[in-house]
Amino acid sequence: MSAYVITPPPIVSIPTSDGGQFPVRRIFCVGRNYAAHAREMGHDPDREAPFFFCKPADSLVVGGADMPYPSMTQDLHHEMELVVGRSSGGVDIAEADAMSHVWGYAAGLDMTRRDIQAEAKKAGRPWDMAKGFDHSAPIGVMVPKSALPDPGKGLIELKVNGQVRQTSDLSFLIWSIPETIAYLSRLVRLEAGDLIFTGTPEGVAAAGRGDVLEGVVAGVGVVKTTLV
Repeated sequence: MSAYVITPPPIVSIPTSDGGQFPVRRIFCVGRNYAAHAREMGHDPDREAPFFFCKPADSLVVGGADMPYPSMTQDLHHEMELVVGRSSGGVDIAEADAMSHVWGYAAGLDMTRRDIQAEAKKAGRPWDMAKGFDHSAPIGVMVPKSALPDPGKGLIELKVNGQVRQTSDLSFLIWSIPETIAYLSRLVRLEAGDLIFTGTPEGVAAAGRGDVLEGVVAGVGVVKTTLV
């Protein structure tokens, strides 16, 4: 007889390029990590300390599945990102050691209920319901870190219905991946299975039902979903 009083939730995982599964523990997202995106959101892009928000693991949409258009919004925005998957844990990780804790990468979308976020900002409230709603994180296949020897450069781009909406280069990240990991590990203990969405470049905009979103990170792969 099981000791659990209810059925435990299933383990959330992402397919890997070698046919395996990457189990997901937590999802951390870096806010405003490209200067041009910070400007388009009305903020000074100076190198302030990074800040983070979270999404639940079961917000992931994998395998190119459709994404249901969420309730309670009239302004759903796409945010194309490089996602980092961790292979080991640690606290107070040195920047020089940060990459030794990385298993690999994926292309991902941080979908945002922008109208709810704007209301939350105005009222000084958390962003949880703007960022962490159901199906808010479409993601592609996870590839080992050897596929992207230098995560500090490379094309990141999103097309909506075949038209380019966001295009930039990973070299424009304000906080690099090692810097981000080191800083975040001073705030919380990181563990194997944690994902870090590293921020989005400029060009974020609304998407509607029927739109096909297809993003790419050079060397990593694609993320694709259709809003239904």
